[in-house]
Amino acid sequence: MADVVIDLENVCTSIQGKKLHRHVSLRVYRGEILGLVGASGSGKSVLLRTILGLHHQDSGKIRIFGADTRDPAASRNLRQRWGVLFQNGALFSSLSVGDNIRIPMREIAHMPEELAHDLAFLKLDMVGLPKDAESKFPAQLSGGMVKRAALARALAIDPEILFLDEPTSGLDSVSAKKFDFLIKDLQHYFNLTVMMVTHDLDSLFTVCDRVAVLVDQQLMIGTPDSLQDHDHPWIKEYFQGRRGQAPQKEIKR
Repeated sequence: MADVVIDLENVCTSIQGKKLHRHVSLRVYRGEILGLVGASGSGKSVLLRTILGLHHQDSGKIRIFGADTRDPAASRNLRQRWGVLFQNGALFSSLSVGDNIRIPMREIAHMPEELAHDLAFLKLDMVGLPKDAESKFPAQLSGGMVKRAALARALAIDPEILFLDEPTSGLDSVSAKKFDFLIKDLQHYFNLTVMMVTHDLDSLFTVCDRVAVLVDQQLMIGTPDSLQDHDHPWIKEYFQGRRGQAPQKEIKR
């Protein structure tokens, strides 16, 4: 049997009294890339934040590596086993790229300073950034470089799970495609499990093994190909509309 690393069971969440998710269940397996999509305001990022323990569910259970995320001790241990790339990178503007990457090394892994310094350069190389990016500040980087620097920070302490929130948003099509292939390569070489919130159809068809679609406060799960034939109106329009046909034609080319 496949190894379940993320397990959601009947999760219900709400924001300011508004119900966003009703009895959501999902299993993410070791080594797969799962895309999470849905209409604007459907609660994709809220679900991700709930899995990370940044927002508490109303009911239901969330287990990562079998540990209940509502257990404070378990939650602290889990932070050493995952990395997060937040939307827009969320780098600290007052810190250099190198210091941004070293934050989890210092704060979570309690790594010696000399080792953290050397490893930061290794992480930059992993994501395709030059060594001189280490001393630069986020404002000195292009949008694509900011995403890669944020990815280097997410990979800082060798996580087993990578959570990505809109990783290609704001990037041009060429940069987005390069970023997709980078994620796929990292997943392959390091056996990462990746959960990715996205609106980018190209990403779904390029890198995702399965897709979870958040509609009507619940999840519909399948492969990118199988979901094209789904009869739900939003899913049908998303995958079969004009925007949905373009990436499929590109992949078949």
